[in-house]
Amino acid sequence: MSFQQIGVIGAGQMGRGIAQVMATAGYELVLVDLSENALHMALSVIESSLTKLQDKGLIEERPSAVLGRIRCETSMNVLADCDLVIEAATENEEIKNKIFKQLDELCKPDAILASNTSSLSITRLAATTSRPDKVIGMHFMNPVPVLALVEVINGLRTSAETTEKVVEAAKRAGKEPIPVKDKAAFVLNRILLPMINEAIFALDEGCADVEQIDSIMKLGASHPIGPLALADLIGLDTCLSIMNVLYENFGDSKYRPAPYLRQMVDAGYLGRKSGRGFYEY
Repeated sequence: MSFQQIGVIGAGQMGRGIAQVMATAGYELVLVDLSENALHMALSVIESSLTKLQDKGLIEERPSAVLGRIRCETSMNVLADCDLVIEAATENEEIKNKIFKQLDELCKPDAILASNTSSLSITRLAATTSRPDKVIGMHFMNPVPVLALVEVINGLRTSAETTEKVVEAAKRAGKEPIPVKDKAAFVLNRILLPMINEAIFALDEGCADVEQIDSIMKLGASHPIGPLALADLIGLDTCLSIMNVLYENFGDSKYRPAPYLRQMVDAGYLGRKSGRGFYEY
Protein backbone atom coordinates (compact mmCIF):
# COMPACT_ATOMS: atom_id res chain seq x y z
CA MET A 1 0.00 0.00 0.00
CA SER A 2 1.16 3.53 -0.72
CA PHE A 3 -0.07 4.70 2.68
CA GLN A 4 0.96 2.93 5.87
CA GLN A 5 -1.07 5.05 8.28
CA ILE A 6 -4.08 7.26 7.65
CA GLY A 7 -5.51 9.98 9.87
CA VAL A 8 -9.13 11.13 9.90
CA ILE A 9 -10.18 14.38 11.58
CA GLY A 10 -13.74 14.45 12.87
CA ALA A 11 -15.66 11.58 14.48
CA GLY A 12 -19.06 12.65 13.21
CA GLN A 13 -21.22 10.92 10.64
CA MET A 14 -18.76 11.31 7.76
CA GLY A 15 -15.52 10.90 9.70
CA ARG A 16 -16.53 7.65 11.37
CA GLY A 17 -17.76 6.29 8.02
CA ILE A 18 -14.44 7.13 6.36
CA ALA A 19 -12.56 5.58 9.28
CA GLN A 20 -14.61 2.40 8.94
CA VAL A 21 -14.04 1.86 5.22
CA MET A 22 -10.33 2.70 5.40
CA ALA A 23 -9.74 0.38 8.37
CA THR A 24 -11.75 -2.34 6.64
CA ALA A 25 -9.39 -1.94 3.66
CA GLY A 26 -6.48 -2.80 5.94
CA TYR A 27 -5.10 0.64 6.74
CA GLU A 28 -3.87 1.52 10.23
CA LEU A 29 -5.95 4.53 11.18
CA VAL A 30 -5.99 7.35 13.72
CA LEU A 31 -9.37 8.99 14.33
CA VAL A 32 -9.09 12.44 15.93
CA ASP A 33 -11.83 14.50 17.55
CA LEU A 34 -11.83 17.04 20.38
CA SER A 35 -14.72 15.21 22.02
CA GLU A 36 -14.07 11.90 23.77
CA ASN A 37 -17.81 11.25 23.74
CA ALA A 38 -17.85 11.63 19.96
CA LEU A 39 -14.99 9.14 19.67
CA HIS A 40 -16.73 6.60 21.93
CA MET A 41 -19.93 6.98 19.91
CA ALA A 42 -18.00 6.62 16.66
CA LEU A 43 -16.48 3.30 17.76
CA SER A 44 -19.89 2.04 18.86
CA VAL A 45 -21.50 2.99 15.54
CA ILE A 46 -18.61 1.49 13.55
CA GLU A 47 -18.82 -1.78 15.51
CA SER A 48 -22.56 -1.99 14.91
CA SER A 49 -22.12 -1.29 11.21
CA LEU A 50 -19.35 -3.88 10.84
CA THR A 51 -21.44 -6.50 12.66
CA LYS A 52 -24.35 -5.95 10.26
CA LEU A 53 -22.02 -6.21 7.26
CA GLN A 54 -20.52 -9.43 8.63
CA ASP A 55 -23.98 -10.91 9.26
CA LYS A 56 -24.82 -10.22 5.61
CA GLY A 57 -21.58 -11.83 4.46
CA LEU A 58 -20.27 -8.56 3.03
CA ILE A 59 -17.01 -8.58 5.01
CA GLU A 60 -14.84 -11.53 5.98
CA GLU A 61 -12.91 -10.09 8.92
CA ARG A 62 -14.35 -9.98 12.39
CA PRO A 63 -15.41 -6.49 13.52
CA SER A 64 -12.88 -6.70 16.36
CA ALA A 65 -10.03 -7.08 13.85
CA VAL A 66 -11.09 -3.96 11.94
CA LEU A 67 -11.63 -1.98 15.15
CA GLY A 68 -8.15 -3.04 16.24
CA ARG A 69 -6.74 -0.92 13.42
CA ILE A 70 -8.53 2.23 14.62
CA ARG A 71 -6.91 4.36 17.32
CA CYS A 72 -8.87 7.24 18.81
CA GLU A 73 -7.17 10.42 20.02
CA THR A 74 -8.18 13.95 21.04
CA SER A 75 -4.91 15.61 20.01
CA MET A 76 -3.91 16.34 16.42
CA ASN A 77 -0.27 15.80 17.35
CA VAL A 78 -0.72 12.06 16.74
CA LEU A 79 -1.14 12.80 13.03
CA ALA A 80 2.55 13.65 12.64
CA ASP A 81 3.41 10.19 11.30
CA CYS A 82 0.42 9.76 8.97
CA ASP A 83 0.95 9.45 5.22
CA LEU A 84 -2.56 10.68 4.42
CA VAL A 85 -4.85 12.82 6.57
CA ILE A 86 -8.51 13.19 5.61
CA GLU A 87 -10.27 16.16 7.18
CA ALA A 88 -13.99 15.58 7.82
CA ALA A 89 -14.81 18.54 10.04
CA THR A 90 -17.90 20.70 9.78
CA GLU A 91 -18.53 22.41 6.42
CA ASN A 92 -17.08 25.78 7.42
CA GLU A 93 -14.20 27.28 5.46
CA GLU A 94 -12.73 29.18 8.40
CA ILE A 95 -12.57 26.00 10.49
CA LYS A 96 -11.09 23.98 7.64
CA ASN A 97 -8.45 26.64 6.91
CA LYS A 98 -7.37 26.55 10.54
CA ILE A 99 -7.13 22.75 10.47
CA PHE A 100 -5.08 22.72 7.27
CA LYS A 101 -2.65 25.28 8.66
CA GLN A 102 -2.16 23.07 11.72
CA LEU A 103 -1.75 19.95 9.62
CA ASP A 104 0.83 21.66 7.43
CA GLU A 105 2.94 22.37 10.52
CA LEU A 106 2.36 18.97 12.16
CA CYS A 107 2.60 16.49 9.32
CA LYS A 108 5.73 15.24 7.62
CA PRO A 109 6.60 17.05 4.37
CA ASP A 110 5.51 14.24 2.05
CA ALA A 111 2.14 13.66 3.74
CA ILE A 112 -0.96 14.22 1.62
CA LEU A 113 -3.72 16.39 3.11
CA ALA A 114 -7.24 15.68 1.88
CA SER A 115 -10.58 17.31 2.62
CA ASN A 116 -13.98 15.66 2.59
CA THR A 117 -15.54 19.04 1.85
CA SER A 118 -18.78 18.84 -0.09
CA SER A 119 -18.55 22.28 -1.68
CA LEU A 120 -15.53 24.41 -0.70
CA SER A 121 -12.57 25.28 -2.94
CA ILE A 122 -9.64 22.87 -2.69
CA THR A 123 -7.42 25.50 -4.32
CA ARG A 124 -8.15 27.96 -1.49
CA LEU A 125 -7.63 25.31 1.20
CA ALA A 126 -4.32 24.34 -0.42
CA ALA A 127 -3.20 27.98 -0.40
CA THR A 128 -3.17 27.95 3.42
CA THR A 129 -0.36 25.39 3.34
CA SER A 130 3.23 25.21 2.13
CA ARG A 131 2.40 22.04 0.15
CA PRO A 132 -0.45 22.90 -2.28
CA ASP A 133 0.70 20.11 -4.60
CA LYS A 134 -0.16 17.60 -1.85
CA VAL A 135 -3.65 18.94 -1.04
CA ILE A 136 -6.68 17.28 -2.62
CA GLY A 137 -10.40 16.72 -2.16
CA MET A 138 -11.82 13.30 -1.26
CA HIS A 139 -15.58 13.81 -1.16
CA PHE A 140 -17.10 10.60 0.19
CA MET A 141 -20.87 10.07 0.02
CA ASN A 142 -23.18 9.53 2.99
CA PRO A 143 -23.59 6.81 4.21
CA VAL A 144 -19.91 6.14 3.52
CA PRO A 145 -19.93 2.34 4.06
CA VAL A 146 -22.77 1.95 1.54
CA LEU A 147 -22.25 4.41 -1.34
CA ALA A 148 -19.42 3.79 -3.78
CA LEU A 149 -18.68 7.25 -5.14
CA VAL A 150 -15.73 9.39 -4.09
CA GLU A 151 -15.35 12.68 -5.93
CA VAL A 152 -11.61 13.32 -6.25
CA ILE A 153 -11.06 17.06 -6.55
CA ASN A 154 -7.79 18.47 -7.82
CA GLY A 155 -6.91 21.99 -6.77
CA LEU A 156 -5.11 24.18 -9.27
CA ARG A 157 -1.73 23.05 -7.89
CA THR A 158 -2.52 19.43 -6.93
CA SER A 159 0.11 17.13 -8.43
CA ALA A 160 -0.60 14.11 -10.61
CA GLU A 161 1.27 11.93 -8.10
CA THR A 162 -1.03 13.07 -5.27
CA THR A 163 -4.09 12.27 -7.37
CA GLU A 164 -2.73 8.84 -8.31
CA LYS A 165 -2.09 7.88 -4.68
CA VAL A 166 -5.49 9.07 -3.50
CA VAL A 167 -7.31 7.28 -6.33
CA GLU A 168 -5.45 4.08 -5.42
CA ALA A 169 -6.42 4.43 -1.73
CA ALA A 170 -10.08 4.99 -2.62
CA LYS A 171 -10.11 1.92 -4.87
CA ARG A 172 -8.54 -0.22 -2.13
CA ALA A 173 -11.37 0.89 0.11
CA GLY A 174 -13.84 -0.48 -2.43
CA LYS A 175 -14.87 2.92 -3.75
CA GLU A 176 -15.28 4.32 -7.26
CA PRO A 177 -13.16 7.50 -7.43
CA ILE A 178 -14.19 9.94 -10.14
CA PRO A 179 -12.06 13.04 -10.82
CA VAL A 180 -13.91 16.37 -10.95
CA LYS A 181 -12.78 19.95 -11.37
CA ASP A 182 -12.48 22.35 -8.45
CA LYS A 183 -15.72 24.23 -9.10
CA ALA A 184 -18.27 25.30 -6.48
CA ALA A 185 -19.96 22.21 -4.94
CA PHE A 186 -18.20 20.06 -7.57
CA VAL A 187 -20.68 17.87 -9.53
CA LEU A 188 -22.94 15.80 -7.28
CA ASN A 189 -23.99 18.59 -4.93
CA ARG A 190 -24.19 21.17 -7.72
CA ILE A 191 -26.95 19.02 -9.20
CA LEU A 192 -28.44 17.49 -6.05
CA LEU A 193 -28.72 20.45 -3.67
CA PRO A 194 -30.73 22.74 -6.00
CA MET A 195 -33.24 19.89 -6.31
CA ILE A 196 -33.49 19.60 -2.52
CA ASN A 197 -33.72 23.39 -2.25
CA GLU A 198 -36.58 23.42 -4.78
CA ALA A 199 -38.39 20.73 -2.80
CA ILE A 200 -38.17 23.02 0.26
CA PHE A 201 -39.60 25.92 -1.78
CA ALA A 202 -42.46 23.63 -2.86
CA LEU A 203 -43.11 22.63 0.75
CA ASP A 204 -43.08 26.23 1.96
CA GLU A 205 -45.46 27.26 -0.81
CA GLY A 206 -47.92 24.54 0.24
CA CYS A 207 -47.71 22.55 -2.99
CA ALA A 208 -47.77 19.33 -0.92
CA ASP A 209 -46.73 18.14 2.53
CA VAL A 210 -43.40 16.53 3.45
CA GLU A 211 -44.50 12.91 2.95
CA GLN A 212 -46.27 13.73 -0.31
CA ILE A 213 -43.26 15.53 -1.81
CA ASP A 214 -40.95 12.65 -0.92
CA SER A 215 -43.43 10.06 -2.21
CA ILE A 216 -43.82 11.95 -5.50
CA MET A 217 -40.07 11.91 -6.13
CA LYS A 218 -39.74 8.25 -5.12
CA LEU A 219 -42.70 7.06 -7.21
CA GLY A 220 -42.33 9.46 -10.12
CA ALA A 221 -38.56 9.74 -10.46
CA SER A 222 -37.49 6.37 -8.97
CA HIS A 223 -35.46 8.08 -6.25
CA PRO A 224 -34.65 5.65 -3.41
CA ILE A 225 -35.19 8.40 -0.85
CA GLY A 226 -37.21 11.61 -1.05
CA PRO A 227 -35.44 14.99 -1.21
CA LEU A 228 -36.63 16.14 2.22
CA ALA A 229 -35.64 12.89 3.92
CA LEU A 230 -32.32 13.15 2.11
CA ALA A 231 -31.88 16.71 3.39
CA ASP A 232 -32.37 15.39 6.93
CA LEU A 233 -29.75 12.71 6.29
CA ILE A 234 -27.23 15.20 4.89
CA GLY A 235 -27.94 17.77 7.61
CA LEU A 236 -29.90 20.94 6.95
CA ASP A 237 -26.99 23.11 8.06
CA THR A 238 -24.78 21.39 5.49
CA CYS A 239 -27.48 21.84 2.82
CA LEU A 240 -27.64 25.55 3.63
CA SER A 241 -23.86 25.87 3.55
CA ILE A 242 -23.66 24.26 0.11
CA MET A 243 -26.45 26.45 -1.29
CA ASN A 244 -24.67 29.53 0.09
CA VAL A 245 -21.46 28.46 -1.66
CA LEU A 246 -23.31 27.99 -4.95
CA TYR A 247 -25.12 31.32 -4.63
CA GLU A 248 -21.97 33.25 -3.67
CA ASN A 249 -19.87 31.70 -6.43
CA PHE A 250 -22.33 31.98 -9.32
CA GLY A 251 -24.48 34.93 -8.22
CA ASP A 252 -27.45 33.29 -9.93
CA SER A 253 -30.87 33.50 -8.25
CA LYS A 254 -31.56 29.86 -9.07
CA TYR A 255 -29.12 29.00 -6.25
CA ARG A 256 -30.80 31.23 -3.66
CA PRO A 257 -31.30 29.18 -0.46
CA ALA A 258 -34.95 28.67 0.40
CA PRO A 259 -35.92 31.01 3.29
CA TYR A 260 -37.61 28.06 5.05
CA LEU A 261 -34.29 26.18 4.96
CA ARG A 262 -32.61 29.10 6.72
CA GLN A 263 -35.44 29.20 9.27
CA MET A 264 -35.13 25.48 10.01
CA VAL A 265 -31.39 25.84 10.61
CA ASP A 266 -31.96 28.90 12.82
CA ALA A 267 -34.40 26.82 14.88
CA GLY A 268 -31.80 24.09 15.37
CA TYR A 269 -33.77 21.60 13.26
CA LEU A 270 -30.77 20.08 11.48
CA GLY A 271 -32.17 16.66 10.56
CA ARG A 272 -31.20 13.25 11.85
CA LYS A 273 -28.23 14.48 13.86
CA SER A 274 -30.38 16.83 15.95
CA GLY A 275 -33.37 14.51 16.19
CA ARG A 276 -35.62 16.74 14.13
CA GLY A 277 -35.65 18.15 10.62
CA PHE A 278 -38.48 17.73 8.14
CA TYR A 279 -39.12 14.49 10.04
CA GLU A 280 -38.69 13.58 13.72
CA TYR A 281 -36.13 10.92 14.71
